[in-house]
This record gives sequence, structure tokens and C-alpha cells, in this order.
Amino acid sequence: MTDAPSPPPVDTTGAGREVEQGKPRVFPCGGCGADFEFAIDAQSLKCPYCGFVKDLSVDADKKVEEQDLRDAIEVQAERRSGGKNVMEGISEVGCRDCGAKVRFQGTLTSQECPYCGTPIQLDGVHDAEDRIAVDGVLPFKIKRETARSNLKEWVGSRWFAPNEFKQRGVQGRFAGVYMPYWTYDALTLNDYVGERGEHYYVTVKRGDDEVREQRTRWYHTSGSFRRFFDDMLVVAGKGLPSKVVRSLEPWPLHECLPFNQQVLAGYMARTYDVSLRAGFKEAENRMEAEIRCDVRRRIGGDEQRIHRVTTEYGAMTYKHLLLPVWILAYKYGEKTYQVVVNAATGEVQGERPYSWIKITLFVMTIAAVVATIVFFVNR
Repeated sequence: MTDAPSPPPVDTTGAGREVEQGKPRVFPCGGCGADFEFAIDAQSLKCPYCGFVKDLSVDADKKVEEQDLRDAIEVQAERRSGGKNVMEGISEVGCRDCGAKVRFQGTLTSQECPYCGTPIQLDGVHDAEDRIAVDGVLPFKIKRETARSNLKEWVGSRWFAPNEFKQRGVQGRFAGVYMPYWTYDALTLNDYVGERGEHYYVTVKRGDDEVREQRTRWYHTSGSFRRFFDDMLVVAGKGLPSKVVRSLEPWPLHECLPFNQQVLAGYMARTYDVSLRAGFKEAENRMEAEIRCDVRRRIGGDEQRIHRVTTEYGAMTYKHLLLPVWILAYKYGEKTYQVVVNAATGEVQGERPYSWIKITLFVMTIAAVVATIVFFVNR
């Protein structure tokens, strides 16, 4: 049995602990004075040196609640115009390569960006300006080892990946990061005007032959309906491909805890880059796309024409959440790729290399099959 590592010296200056390797020291162990980390298995704080476990300090009366969207946007605008800082003591580390901002409490010496692997030095630190408070946090549920196992399966299942990539796998160290998200709720009242197309067939002469032609009768239609959107998720951080992050959904948001900084112990947490207003604009675009799908279903028929859709938004609320991901940046050839794992469900999504030789052979095979079928049909 190996001896446990010696804990770092305890800070007794009263000025707060120094940060090493990008890990903020804010929760000292009552057993040895080292820093607690959030233990995924126990869902509690655990000392990596002496093994002392401490339950999370959870206020039973506190809940993750919806916040009024319009009021928050107005308050944020007033704070910005007044130059107020609502997150004093919180610093942001800006990555010069990918533009990501990572949220820290305490002092930072140096750290690698978990999104692209770029070293971030002390001169890249700047104080956060106006920030909206976090409402809830979803703790890590998937351990690093499980994330790596899921990643191995993901690599092995990639079609058209180079053989070397599938055999070698993805090498690198996962970084645990809490990504910022906005969730939006809205009750929409939708009025629409359009046309429903119904197909019918007629027999017409073409030379000496008679053929059936499809035609369409169009009927005017209009209507109105309500639709409530609940927890429309918008990722509020940059530095990761939005398509990849969106693919991590769905999230078990019902398992979110009221924001508790103890859950962040040992992990990194990002502040948001996308403002509350800009986030709702993205959510609104997605809502409108879904509303148009609803309109087509309501028009019915074989075809639909939408002339106009008017939407009014009410009961608009939001939540600011931190959701857990494992992030790994790796190199293959001369290019850097990113892989993310949903640390609550284990879902793996990311970027990967392609073998153009495999793709070319596949296309040639399909073309040969089609040519063979055409040959036999026309014999």
C-alpha cells in the first residue's frame, strides 16, 4: 500500500489561499488543512490527501427558480451604464487563441486552456465586469475513467475514420469544466395564414399514351394556437463548436442543485460569453423554427404554404446554470480536435479526422452498385 501524498502547507495569512495548477483553494479540509475536492462517487467533498469526507452544505429551503427575463435584461443594462461590477473577487482568464473565458476565484499563476490546450499566463487575467448570478449547478455524475471508456467506444464506432486513428485512439487528459448555459421559458401566442395543398390525379394524353399527372388544389387556411417552451437551452460560453455542444443534449436539468460553490471544488467553471439578451435571440430563432413546424402540421394536407406567422411572447423567464462536461483537446496530424463528454449522462460528441481514401472507395462502391442495377433493369 502506497503512502498518501503529503498535503500542501496550510495558508494562515488570512489573505486566502494561493492557486496552483489553476485550482482555486477555497474549501480547506478539517482533517489536514489541504483542499477539498468534489467527489463524484460520494457526491460530497473529499480530501485527496487524508480521505476526510464532508457533506455538501445544502440549504433545504433554497430552490433553482425561474427569473424574470425582461427585468434581468433591464437591470443588466443599467449596471453596465453605471459601471457597476456585480462579481467582485471573481477573475476571468482569457485565452488568446480560442477566445474562451474561464472563471476562477482566487489568484491564478498559470493554466492550460481546456478548450484548445493553449497555456494561459498571469498577464491574460482580467477582472470580470457585470455578471448575472448563477441559479443552479448540475454536479458531475460521470467519472473521468468512465468518460475515457465512453470515448474509446466513440472512436471505435466512427465511420470513415483513418485506421491509425481508430487503433491509436485519442490520447490526452480530460479537463472537468462547468459550462455556462441559459435556459429560457416562454408562453407564445401564434397566429398564422397559409394554404393547404391537396393532391389529385388526372389522366392526360401524351401522343398515343395516357398518363396520370399529379396536380394540387390549394385552400386558404388560418388559425391561432398557444405553445409553451420550457427550458430552451442555449450554451452561453464560446470556445467549443456550438453544434458539438448542442449534441450533448438532453440534460437531466431536474437534478440541478441551487448554486453551491462547493460543487465546483477541484473543477474549472466558465463564465458566460453570450449575454442574456443575445442568448434569448438564439432561443427565439429556435422557437420560431419549431413554431413553423407546428404551423405546417396544423395546416395539414399534402403540401403547405405559409404566408405569415405572428408570434407574441409572454411569461418570459430564464435560469443561469452551470452544466458539467469533460473536455479533451487532441492532435491528429497537424490539426487540433476537440471532444466533449456530457458529465451527467456520458454522451460523447466531438470532432474527428476523416479518411478520404475510405470515403472515395465507399462512393466508388455505391456508384458501381447503382450502375449494375441500371444495367440489369435496362436489359
